[in-house]
Amino acid sequence: MKQLTEFEKYVIEQKGTEQPFSGEYVNHDTPGLYLCKKCLAPLYKSEHKFNAHCGWPAFDDEIPGAVDRTPDEDGHRIEITCRKCDGHLGHIFEGEMLTAKNIRHCVNSVSMIFQTADELQKVNSNQFATFGAGCFWCIEAVFNELKGVIEVTPGYSGGSGSDANYMAVCSGDTGHAEVILVEFDPSIISYQSLLAVFFAIHNPTTLNQQGNDKGPQYRSVIFTHSTEQVDQATIAISKLIQQAIWPKPIVTEVAMFEAFYPAESVHENYYANNAEQPYCELIIKPKFEMAMKRFEQLLKDTDK
Repeated sequence: MKQLTEFEKYVIEQKGTEQPFSGEYVNHDTPGLYLCKKCLAPLYKSEHKFNAHCGWPAFDDEIPGAVDRTPDEDGHRIEITCRKCDGHLGHIFEGEMLTAKNIRHCVNSVSMIFQTADELQKVNSNQFATFGAGCFWCIEAVFNELKGVIEVTPGYSGGSGSDANYMAVCSGDTGHAEVILVEFDPSIISYQSLLAVFFAIHNPTTLNQQGNDKGPQYRSVIFTHSTEQVDQATIAISKLIQQAIWPKPIVTEVAMFEAFYPAESVHENYYANNAEQPYCELIIKPKFEMAMKRFEQLLKDTDK
């Protein structure tokens, strides 16, 4: 962790706010990446930034999984914090119609440091994939075991930030799907391999359902992070259709990624922490063991 000044501690650790138009990055427009001042985790890309004329740096998107959202105690605003270190960033606002994405991350300059595009290219070549295949407990457990996978985060995608919590998503009315955000090194494992695992560990022909888990939150979905991923997902589905592996039509949704909202901490590493629970024993364990055998060559530890 970076050693902070007293003012940086006031903002980042005590949830303070810098004066409007006083920050270093209010009018900053150099191509690159904005990192958390405290832990150096990547937060925002320069293409996410726009001029909201509000006195603080504004972004209409984030690096997937980088930012947590928590309602303020007064219930009027949503605080945003660094997911890695919980450092205070600012607040998030929706519905202002300032950009096409209709969202504004209002961030204190002092909460961030900047890295140029050239520096970023040298140190950050990892990619992201987002999959929904029923309950995220199961797919998180499998993808955590794959070599080249840096991090797997369970969460919600497809709806708005205000509904991104487990109780709301379970209603089936939020538009969200339970998903995992996968950070991976493409020099070690390919997106095609991730797709192969994804299609092997769930039934892509049951609409809004996986086993006894029913509702649109359990739909089969691929949120793509690039046009290349769109093409690869489409090709993978076409091959499955040609091979006639499934007797019914594949209903997997392929949609461009828009936003990801990390799930509550209780859902992280759920299978690893709760393997003896009935749902884990009866539902997750058979899928997990099947995947470990079928994709042994892709595992981090081939002795498992």
